[in-house]
Amino acid sequence: MIRKTLVAVLAACLTHGQDIQNASPSAQEVKALTDGWGTIIRGYKTPPIDPVRLLNSPRFGDLVREGKLYLTLQDAIALAVENNLDIELERYTPQIAETEVLRAEAGNLLRGIPTTVQEGPPGVGPPQVAGNIEENGALPLLGASAPALNNLTGPGTTTDLSIIGSIPLSTGPALPDLDPTIVANSSWNHTSDPQNTVFLPNLLSLNANTTIGSLGIQKGFTSGATVSLTWNTTYQTINDPLYLYNPATYSNINLTFTQPLLQGFGVAVNERYIRIARNNRNVSQDVFKQQVITTVYAVIRLYWDFVSLMEDVRVRGEAVSSADRLLADTRQSLSEGTAAPIDVSRAQAEVARRHRDLDVARTLARLQSQILKDYITRTAVDPAIAAIEVVPIDRPEFIEDEKLPALEELVATGLRLRPDLAQARLQLDNSQITLKGSRNAVLPQLNLIATAQNNALIGDPNANTLGLAGGARPGPNPFFLGSYSDAMRQIFHRNFPDYGAGVSLNIPLANRSARADVARDQLQLRQQEIRLRELEKRAQLEITNALIAVQQSRDTYRAAQQERMFEEVNVQAETERLTVGASTSYLVIQYQRDLTAARSAEVSALSSYVEAKATLQRAIGTILDENGVRLDEALRGTVERPSLPPGKR
Repeated sequence: MIRKTLVAVLAACLTHGQDIQNASPSAQEVKALTDGWGTIIRGYKTPPIDPVRLLNSPRFGDLVREGKLYLTLQDAIALAVENNLDIELERYTPQIAETEVLRAEAGNLLRGIPTTVQEGPPGVGPPQVAGNIEENGALPLLGASAPALNNLTGPGTTTDLSIIGSIPLSTGPALPDLDPTIVANSSWNHTSDPQNTVFLPNLLSLNANTTIGSLGIQKGFTSGATVSLTWNTTYQTINDPLYLYNPATYSNINLTFTQPLLQGFGVAVNERYIRIARNNRNVSQDVFKQQVITTVYAVIRLYWDFVSLMEDVRVRGEAVSSADRLLADTRQSLSEGTAAPIDVSRAQAEVARRHRDLDVARTLARLQSQILKDYITRTAVDPAIAAIEVVPIDRPEFIEDEKLPALEELVATGLRLRPDLAQARLQLDNSQITLKGSRNAVLPQLNLIATAQNNALIGDPNANTLGLAGGARPGPNPFFLGSYSDAMRQIFHRNFPDYGAGVSLNIPLANRSARADVARDQLQLRQQEIRLRELEKRAQLEITNALIAVQQSRDTYRAAQQERMFEEVNVQAETERLTVGASTSYLVIQYQRDLTAARSAEVSALSSYVEAKATLQRAIGTILDENGVRLDEALRGTVERPSLPPGKR
């Protein structure tokens, strides 16, 4: 029986690592963490972790020509997926989650995984809608203070997707150690005891040299049971003439089995952290996906803002040109005697004002380009990259006959696809799994304990008969004479077996701590259910608001487009009136300002429209598919889609 049990226990221990790997295959990035963990050598090596990648991907250099970065929206997204540090930081989260699975399958408590997502920088934003600085504050001058610039260039808010709260749930009953453990002990000691007995009057002290060694293996199982198998050997030399064998070897093999019957019983209780760790592996994927969504959305917003700011530079440049023409015409009229000197001064002031507006617009566009470059690169302060001029290739497109899905369809899609809601549901499932452990911890401790032990004794005849009272020493039994192989034969032939079984019961009378824990865990679970419903409501509101924003931005762009057309007609008409002397330069200047404001408003409205569409895509969770972003590529940090060189576009 002992022999069969030994084989079974060793087989279970040695195959445990293979079962774990088959149950939860590891990701490529952490393959080194799990390969060969059960072997004697590999199990004690520090897992290799690659150093942080701090260089930009080759794609960035491929898009630069003659000191200019020619950038499409898809190229900007690809660069961000490959180089953005927020995504790079989040790439470690799935690997951390993989170590949690490994830790749980070893029978240990979890350490937790990060669930934070970093928003992108706010940037400069689209062009302002008003005409000039004095009248409407349209183009804000950049402040010199650091906080003012940080409001534009600093990171956005950090969102924690966890619904667990700052106080974790209780740990529940202790977990069995699922990793097999080899336990070995060895000791030697010498004892010398003075004798005070009439049986051995000539023996001054009882001297003994004892060497003890044990080797065992122990392992826990998900049923809650623990099994230990131990081989013990004691070798002793002693000067006691009453011993039949000296030196003597005592040996035994002991098998102990302990199975909880109440608290700590069952696979559901003892595999709870394994299930939670596997859920957290999916949570880490959802958190990573949410970070990719957030980053892609930020790139889209920064890119279209930059495009609109560059377009506003063009609008401000046209305003300067029109002011220069008006100044030239006014000077010509002054020379002909049809204009007053004040008209020239007014035209000169307008030229200066529009040059200032153009300088501010250029500064804002330059600042936005630096923010965009910083967000899609890895390198720190790099003068070479800072000097590169960004040239946007794409232009926003307004779809006149665009058909938007119904709100109900968008909400259903968002509730199904949004990764922040998916990981929140997994966290709620984790809390329900943990609650099973809390409830089990309320039960009394009732353990079944069974032991089986085979004993052996071998030795040499004791030649020391000095001081023996009452006659000669009886002769030794030949059965106990021999070498250590004879002791092993006694053990495996079960010549001297011991058996035992029993139960241990521990009943806490008040049990207040366990009852308080399970009550609190249930209350926190209710809070998390409310939190999940709150997140779903917030997601529905975000989708509703995003749809309204798209609809409103479409109407705003149409209105801005019409306003710009009418303002162009007004400027042309007023300029013709000035030519025939029916108007004044002051009125023409006012109409030109209104036209510039209308053109800026049209640019800003078109930018708001494309960004509102991106916001809606983010709200319903389709922004990655809409922009061709694959999650596996984002996880690797390499986008397979090549970018066309600037000269081939």
